[in-house]
Amino acid sequence: MSKRLIIAGFIFIILFAAAGSAQTVIRVGAFPNITHAQAMVGKANGWFEKGLGSGTKIEWVSFNAGPSAIEALFAGAIDMTYVGPNPTISGYVRSNGEALRVIAGGASGGAALVVRADSGIEKPEDFHGKRVASPQMGNTQDVALRAWLKAHGMKSTDKGGDVQVLPMANPDQLTLFLKKELDAAWAPEPWATRLIREGNGRLFLDERDLWPQGQFVVTNLIVSAKFLREHPGVVKQWLRAHVELTDWINGHLPEAKGILNQQIKKETGKALSAAVLGDAFGRLQVTYDPLRNTLLTSAHSAYDAGFLGRQMPDLSGLYDLSLLNQVLAEKGKKAIP
Repeated sequence: MSKRLIIAGFIFIILFAAAGSAQTVIRVGAFPNITHAQAMVGKANGWFEKGLGSGTKIEWVSFNAGPSAIEALFAGAIDMTYVGPNPTISGYVRSNGEALRVIAGGASGGAALVVRADSGIEKPEDFHGKRVASPQMGNTQDVALRAWLKAHGMKSTDKGGDVQVLPMANPDQLTLFLKKELDAAWAPEPWATRLIREGNGRLFLDERDLWPQGQFVVTNLIVSAKFLREHPGVVKQWLRAHVELTDWINGHLPEAKGILNQQIKKETGKALSAAVLGDAFGRLQVTYDPLRNTLLTSAHSAYDAGFLGRQMPDLSGLYDLSLLNQVLAEKGKKAIP
């Protein structure tokens, strides 16, 4: 056999082996908090790696705010992310409906309006002239706060009213509560609970009380439309693992909360106290239902607050629940419309 044939044979073997061992890489975003429970638990115990198998490699990317996760999706730095509804809406609208799709829910509830115990706030009208924080301009809780103020005949100072709405990071809210430089905050969990337990706060309104059946979306699972087109099989595998993990968390809450807290400590350097974790989880439901109608209601509130342009955007193409419903059908579960 000639040397040329031998070399060609070796090259073929090497290429064949490389092709056989090639992995699909999926880069997934998540935040180190309890409203991203599936991501935190799944990171910690390898649930998604088991569900996707050796043919897919998962690269996790951590974020602290929804807009930065959306920017990463736009830039092609991630393929999928757990994220709140308002950044999801903004990303969809900014890309003219081309960049992303909602493929499942993550969590419902988990947000509250907390007032400082000595702020003098006892009823809605007491918010006139007060300083109220939200996590970020235009984020899910910021929109909820502005909608609630409007429903009670009030406006933020930037809209000609007398309520100072101050977007700031959640840890800064706690610091300013203790300094008595904030009167209230609309905060996600576990920060709402921390404001109550550590910041001399008092629960004024559990946001669940504003919604039918006490349910509203706080976390969705979204995917790049390009990745969904190119790798529907991988996305379906992820959704199957996501549904199974959601069921496992709800059936094993004490164990799941412990695993989640370990992961939060790993990523942030500090675990939540048992009391904070218990209270915060009590206002939260882990779910794979994206609660579509509640997102659309939030979208109208965001539009009314001036965050979505001059006309209400068309969100009819935002959801693609076909793969989720295939998974649910295989498991004998009810489809999500």
